[in-house]
Amino acid sequence: MKKFNIKKGDTVYVNAGNDKGKTGKVLEVIREKDRVVVEGINMVSKHTKPNPKAPQGGIVKQEASIHISNVNLMDAAGKPTKVAHKVVDGKKVRIAKTTGEEIK
Repeated sequence: MKKFNIKKGDTVYVNAGNDKGKTGKVLEVIREKDRVVVEGINMVSKHTKPNPKAPQGGIVKQEASIHISNVNLMDAAGKPTKVAHKVVDGKKVRIAKTTGEEIK
């Protein structure tokens, strides 16, 4: 299984694409396709048929996935950073390269 430095719930910075420069929270990591779904990023219109949940049907705006290489993890200071790994008290933790602090 592939290992990524980005996990669900992390705040990320988009460094490529139409939403370049925006930040958002990771809603889902799709490991098989190397993609992430970020809150408010890469919004698409999906046409839905009427169903019991939405009796009218219509057009729904929702997030589409973007490639994981197009996002950077944000450090505590709110700047994009690369990630290093370190063993602390027998646990492997993520360290922000810009500040050297642990990423929660």
